[in-house]
Amino acid sequence: MSYFQEAKAHFIASHQHPINQVLHHLTNLLAIGAVVSLFIDWRLTLLCLVLTQVFALGGHAVFEKNHPAFVKYPGITILASLSWSFDHWFGLRQIWRYLVDRQSTKNADS
Repeated sequence: MSYFQEAKAHFIASHQHPINQVLHHLTNLLAIGAVVSLFIDWRLTLLCLVLTQVFALGGHAVFEKNHPAFVKYPGITILASLSWSFDHWFGLRQIWRYLVDRQSTKNADS
């Protein structure tokens, strides 16, 4: 297993709570927004970066009750996190699965 694959596996294992997952998808969108806003207004970039840390660290402190993945894999964690979000369509895959499962349950009960 490559170093990146190990980091991504650790990232996934560290993010099991659904609310923390949503916060991390939001964090990744804000990180992308920070890069884009570099060309618009540096203050917006700074706001995005601050919010990424508030949401990510808050998710671990409040919901996961564990250390962020970057403690064990510094540097590469942002790539593992973005890869995870892209794999899950920034949470849309999870929402889609929830809606499909909910509809299947309704149909089975009928």
